[in-house]
Parts: sequence; C-alpha cells; structure tokens
Amino acid sequence: MWQKPDTGAVALAFAAGASSPATDRTPPMPVDDAIASPSPTAPPGPDTPLAIQVEDLHKSFRIPTQRVDSLKERAVHPFASREYRELHALDGVSFEIRQGEFFGIVGRNGSGKSTLLKLLASIYRADSGRIQIAGRLAPFIELGVGFNQELTARENVILNGVMMGLTPKEVRERQDAVIDFAELHDFADLKLKNYSSGMLVRLAFSVMLEADADVLLIDEVLAVGDASFQQKCADAFHQMKMEGKTIVLVTHDMNAVEEYCHRALLLANGKVQFIGDPAEAGRDYLKLNFEAGGVSPTGLGGVGSDGARLLECMVVDESGTEATGVESGEDIRIRTEVELQRETASAVHVGFVVTNADGLGIFEFGELMDPEEQAEPFPAGRRFTLAAKVENRLAPGRYFTHVGVTGAGGISAYAENAATFVVFGGSKTNGIISPGVKFEVESNGSSS
Repeated sequence: MWQKPDTGAVALAFAAGASSPATDRTPPMPVDDAIASPSPTAPPGPDTPLAIQVEDLHKSFRIPTQRVDSLKERAVHPFASREYRELHALDGVSFEIRQGEFFGIVGRNGSGKSTLLKLLASIYRADSGRIQIAGRLAPFIELGVGFNQELTARENVILNGVMMGLTPKEVRERQDAVIDFAELHDFADLKLKNYSSGMLVRLAFSVMLEADADVLLIDEVLAVGDASFQQKCADAFHQMKMEGKTIVLVTHDMNAVEEYCHRALLLANGKVQFIGDPAEAGRDYLKLNFEAGGVSPTGLGGVGSDGARLLECMVVDESGTEATGVESGEDIRIRTEVELQRETASAVHVGFVVTNADGLGIFEFGELMDPEEQAEPFPAGRRFTLAAKVENRLAPGRYFTHVGVTGAGGISAYAENAATFVVFGGSKTNGIISPGVKFEVESNGSSS
C-alpha cells in the first residue's frame, strides 16, 4: 500500500463486500522531489507512486420491472412477487492513476462514469473488485450539495470546509479567500436563500478549490459563471496541475480533456475501451457517439418525380456501412442509387449539393451518365449506384446532402436533405471549411 509522504493522511483501501473499509498503514515510500512535483507539461513518470489503483471492479443495480408507487398497491397485492432486471453499470474495470496526474474519464451517457466516481468516493460499495487510494480524498460530485439555505455564505463556508476535512481554524483562515474568489464580498452575510443560482455555484466552486486534499474527484464542473470567472477557474486548475495535485475529472467536454489531462479513460457499457492519450480518447469518444446512432439519417424511401426515382442516398464508411459521422480530415463517402422510369438515349446527370445546418450551400458536385458510351439507350427500370468520395475540408458541425437527377425528355427528380452527417473532431473554427494552408515567409530586411 502507498502513502504520500509528509501529508499525514491515511492511505485508504477497501475491498468490495467488506463490512467496513480496511486501512493499510505502511511506511511512506521515498519519493524524489522531481517525481513528487511533476512539471506542468510532462505527465508523472512510471516510477511515480500510485495515487489510485482499481482492480477488476464490478457494480450492478437491481431495477424492478414493475413499480409499486403507493401503499394501496402494496396492501392490495401483499404477496405479489417483484421481478428485477440486472443493470451492469461496471464490468471488470481496472486502471491506475499516479500521484500528480490529471486523469480524465469520458464516455456516453449510461457508460458508468458517475457510478465509477461514486465508487471511488465511497458513496457506493462495489459488488466485487478492489479500490486503493493514497492520501486525503475530496469528492465533488455535485456543486452546492450540503449548503444550508438558511445560513449565510460565511457560515456555509465553515460548515462545508469542516465536512471536507479541514479544521475550524483552517476554514476561518481561508474564509475570506473563498469569499473573495467567489466575488461575493458584499453578500457574504446574506442567507443563501436570497442568492441567485450563479452566486450559489460560484460560492460552491470556490469552496471546492480550497479543499486541502491529495486526490480530487470532479464530476463535469471545471468552470462556472461568466467569462471572467470561468477564466479564474481555468487558472486555478492550471495552478493545481502545476502543484502536482491528483485530479480525476469525469466530463463530456473533450476540449477540457485535451487541455488539462495527462491521460484519459474511455468507458462504454461499463467496460474500459481505451486508456491513454487524451486526444485519441476524445476521437474514440466522438466515434462511439455517432456510430451508436447519435445522429438520425433522413433517408429517402424512394423519392420520385418525373422519369426517375431516387432509391437511396447515404453517407458510408470505408467498408460501405451507413455512417452518421465523419471524422474531420477523413474523406466523405456518399452512395446514391437511382432508377430510371422511362427509356432515354440522352445523358442523365446526378448532382449533389452539400449545405450546413443553416441551409447555406458549401459546395456541389455531380456525375454524367451517358448512354452513348454503351452504344444503346438506357432502358426503363435501369438502376445506377453512384459512389462519391469527397475530400473533407469541412469544419466540425452538421451537414445535409441534397440530390437531383436531370435528363432530356423531362427526366427529373429531387430530394432535399436526402442524407445528413456530422463532421466531428478537429479544432474549432469561425469559418465553415478548414482548408490546408501553407505559408512561405521572406525577410525583406529593415527599412533603415
């Protein structure tokens, strides 16, 4: 078992199923100063002591299939059997976090992120597995929990500080700093029931930052308030990262994961899908969202007009499977099937227009199918499948594809919003495309 030197905190370890958490007390391990306080840019090295170790963690919940909402229902059916279904929130999760590491946990809704955080905070007890934590722990699952609306801000700061493990003397010494950071000095003696929601979250966030803990567990919240206060929050987290605090962040904000985290873990259906580089975890997270049907395709269902029918139009991946998302920089593949309803000896043109969510046309392209190349007319009932591969310079966002068919003799068909897709990943931009840019800089000397 490990213990961070010179903190006076007890290393906490508990095994699932135990009647109470078990405590291991071992001599502190010698830690080199350079390892104990890692640089702000480099992650902790492999020789850095562990702060958190999770081994083969399992957690399930029993959910009743038939609810009993009233005493009357229970009285009328006192011996009715209750059936349950098992929800496996976590299934064999294992990972390690080193001291001074900023560690991100990401995943879709229902993947088990919050359950894992509550297990780390000892709010839930695991069905099986083992969790070991070295040092004092401060969980921040929800800002403002524990505030008493009938007490003033100063009184709540003292109350919550003691709940976080600080002594009353320590809390009083930091009280003014908390109030000043929250920018509530003029309202410090006002009861919280008179606070706005923004004032409450600023106070709660300020209290959180004063936690004298070795390990912080944070669910979602990295910044609150207006732009100025959000920048203060960002500066505070950068400072904690430089000080070597161990921070576990559960979030859906991939930009925050890439900016702050040394490593990230991706959860899906209660299992670990990836642990490693935050940027790669973010890309896998976005792919997982859109592959799982996060965007609904519009579909055609056989759109016809005069002499032609559009049977299918969809965005596909490299294997030809329908896709709802395209990663930034990857080619856009569009597959369309057209059926002619009358014979024609003239060329038929199939055109595409790609627009953004505001209906602004971004670009268009098309293909000409000429029967002269086959030396015979296209008969009625002839079907064509067109597969287009388009270089993707689009900025992240949602896009739509409109399809039209035109030909001599009145052949025409048109489908608006025939397919939709989302470009994800990449960096944010103020434009609608992200072209590749190459600069050449020449020095022309000084003017003197």
